[in-house]
Amino acid sequence: MQRTQGDKIGARVEHRLLRVASAIFLRREWLLVLLALGLAMTAALVFYLSRPTVLTVAVAPQDGPETGLIEAYAQALNRAREDVRLKLVRHGDVRDSGAALQAGRTDLAIVRPDVFMPENGLTLAVLHDEALLIAAPEAAGIDDFPDLARKRIGVVVRHDADLPFLTNMLAFYDLAQAAGDVPEAELGPGHVALVPLKPAEVTAAVAEKRVDAVAVIASPSSRPALATVRAVELGVPDRKVDLVSVPDTDAILQRYPELQAVTIPAGTFGGRPKRPAEEVKTVGASYRLMARSAVNRVAVASVTQHLFEWRSRLAAVAPVAKLMKAPDFDTTVAATSARLPNHPGAVDYFEREQQTFLERYEDYIYLFAFFGGTIGSGVAWLGQRLARKRRERVDIVLDRLLDILREARGAGRVETLDALARETDELVADVVQYARERTIDARTLSALILAVDAVQAALGDARRQLGAGPTESRAEARARTARLLAHGLSAAE
Repeated sequence: MQRTQGDKIGARVEHRLLRVASAIFLRREWLLVLLALGLAMTAALVFYLSRPTVLTVAVAPQDGPETGLIEAYAQALNRAREDVRLKLVRHGDVRDSGAALQAGRTDLAIVRPDVFMPENGLTLAVLHDEALLIAAPEAAGIDDFPDLARKRIGVVVRHDADLPFLTNMLAFYDLAQAAGDVPEAELGPGHVALVPLKPAEVTAAVAEKRVDAVAVIASPSSRPALATVRAVELGVPDRKVDLVSVPDTDAILQRYPELQAVTIPAGTFGGRPKRPAEEVKTVGASYRLMARSAVNRVAVASVTQHLFEWRSRLAAVAPVAKLMKAPDFDTTVAATSARLPNHPGAVDYFEREQQTFLERYEDYIYLFAFFGGTIGSGVAWLGQRLARKRRERVDIVLDRLLDILREARGAGRVETLDALARETDELVADVVQYARERTIDARTLSALILAVDAVQAALGDARRQLGAGPTESRAEARARTARLLAHGLSAAE
């Protein structure tokens, strides 16, 4: 008995909850609200996916051609309204820009690996290479780097990292740096004097024999490199100049992996006879655009793609764009495991393996389809359940009206008829409230009208038999029922 009572209470609670849910979710207003929310969420999702990705990039040095290139590139991205944008963060030196990348303060950075190599830096593009160029008068007899022992080398310093670069090369060949003001005659064995020079001072320093050779770290095809070679020639009476080679480049790269081997082709500096007469092996450094390893590979691929596709456009503003090149690699595995690894997003572009929209979001699409189907099935089940409960509610009213009809025919007291009439009124009020919240089909509405009319007629007949009510002819009752049916069917339609 206790279990039966509990089942009744549970059924009653479930019925009430379903009535509340039906009243809320099956109203037209709520359906419109849910539809509007769905459209708003869809619009928000589309807006979120279509927003451009903004990446911060640390640029240095402030007046360097590399900074000018990236600045022009950022402006071009803004004008074209591309899916990726760059926000520049300026630094005074490439050491600072590399440190900003390593600390995670920026997404991209201009990096010179021999100055500072971020632990999390992966290459997108080589903005330009710089090689160690050492020009010496042919009469000096300086052919290779070890021949610089007990010589005075003029250095055209273009960046703060140039002198440390040369110092590392001296250390590799067991050559010690001497003060720049030490005369050549006083230089001890294994010592080299480094004399900082300005570009305008090169010719005079060579002509006055204050230096035996002049070094500059620059791109072989750049104006500073050509200007230095010509300045040395002007300081030599016979205008004959040799370029000093750096042997053992493989061994140097083993010790200094942030450097790279550079070959200066014969005739790079023009002239007749051509300069140099033969190709010259040396070492150099590179300015690279690097990204943190955690940066999205799709965004990196987009940055790399536009950078190389717009090379000609950018070269009109920043000529250094002509020197830009892709990092060297043979295979995808080699690209990501090289001495200076490349970013997978950049490799995707170079290998023409950029992901499509479906490939990018296939996991999300699968999850959306899976959970969306599950939610849709749940909503369909809930709709069927509510519709069944809604039909049960109407059926309960109809069943009770039929019971009242039978009870009215057998009632022997006016009080009983009054109670049945009040209950009928409550049922009618319940149905009216129900009809205001949702649509009732024509067949159900007709059945309700017939049942209510039959109950009213039965109550009227019972009252007349007991002498407690006005009389109504059968014809009038049938006419009233017809009118009710006509109004009901019109409303349902």
